Amino acid sequence: MLASISGWVERIYGRKKRYIKIHFVVDAITKEVLAMEVTTDDAHDSEVLLSLMANASRYRLISEACMDGAYDSSKNYAPLRGMNINSIIKPRRNARVDRGPPERRNSVIILKTLGEREWSRVMGYGRRWAAETAFSTFKRLYGEYSMAKNMETITKELAAKAYIYNTLINLQN
Repeated sequence: MLASISGWVERIYGRKKRYIKIHFVVDAITKEVLAMEVTTDDAHDSEVLLSLMANASRYRLISEACMDGAYDSSKNYAPLRGMNINSIIKPRRNARVDRGPPERRNSVIILKTLGEREWSRVMGYGRRWAAETAFSTFKRLYGEYSMAKNMETITKELAAKAYIYNTLINLQN
């Protein structure tokens, strides 16, 4: 059904409707946004991970990062290890034990042995919800739309909103 709707949008408007994605690095304790990347919908989440972590590392010492399966890419583990960041990334459902970096292989073994719920408990994956909560709060405060029309001004608008969000979060402390 979605393919036909997408085709309909292209036929009516002459082009595919595009959207932007916002990627956050959130401090699990303070709920502050430490870094943010704004991309178009054709950029995969795993492609922005390293620049996100590098930007966030300028503000805080990051020892651990919890991420969902969209960031599960073999090319991300070694650089994170090089930054001394323990990566907790949910492996994909079809992840194999015989491939990839040792951190990912160990995570896959634990997931396949214990199941998803126990893997989450053992790995401490539940802390990822701090980022989900921050993102949900951000969207409730500002909505899902941007007033800006081009990528440069959209990025500036969202950076200003993130700054205001952090200010509001720090008022509570």
